[in-house]
Amino acid sequence: MKKLFALCLALTLVFSLAGCGSNAASDTDAKSEGVMTYAEYAAAELDSQVVIETYVQAKQSWWDNKATLYTQDKDGAYFIYNMTCSEEDYAKLVPGTKIKVTGYKAEWAGEIEIAEGATFEIEDGSYIAEATDVTSLLGTDELINHQNEFVSFKGMTVEAANDNGDAFMYNWDGSGEDGNDLYFKVSLNGQTYTFTVESYLCDNTTDVYAAVKNLKVGDTVDMEGFLYWYEGVNPHITSVTVK
Repeated sequence: MKKLFALCLALTLVFSLAGCGSNAASDTDAKSEGVMTYAEYAAAELDSQVVIETYVQAKQSWWDNKATLYTQDKDGAYFIYNMTCSEEDYAKLVPGTKIKVTGYKAEWAGEIEIAEGATFEIEDGSYIAEATDVTSLLGTDELINHQNEFVSFKGMTVEAANDNGDAFMYNWDGSGEDGNDLYFKVSLNGQTYTFTVESYLCDNTTDVYAAVKNLKVGDTVDMEGFLYWYEGVNPHITSVTVK
């Protein structure tokens, strides 16, 4: 009987510990009450209210108490445009910071975002996303499923950005100057795509801005950035490496 009791007690402890481990894992992944999963956010109607928990990956800009952020969790990414934010709080939003955001889902030129005027709270937790290689998805319908995520593109070829044969342009039409957005074209398997260095995100003091200005037509490059959308795929590039 003593041996049977001891065996039962041991089994009880094993199952108890296993249960604790399982709960701990689910607690880590669980959303707070009233917070949407990424799948629920993606399925939500445009102009409907959304509540999400996400992690800052990069800050694009702050002005007039409004912050624009690239954010992501383990399931998907959220572009947050002109969120209500003091300058003091903006300084706290370092990469990895967890935030709870309440706002309205919107679309602009194909880009899905949380619209101007959203509010947020800083929460405990940290997460930095690794770049997902989406090179093979270029030109497919599946690519948009990764919209706003931190992604990479590998082995692409630099093409002429304009009729003059330049490797890049300031602004989309070449009308700008140093300090403005950089636009450049890269190709893969006979298809050409326009990529951007967004000057609010990566200004003319950054390595990526200098790297794009030094590109030559025909260079083979690997890149990382955020999968922004504007009338089609228009990644905001944060790093470029010439092979």
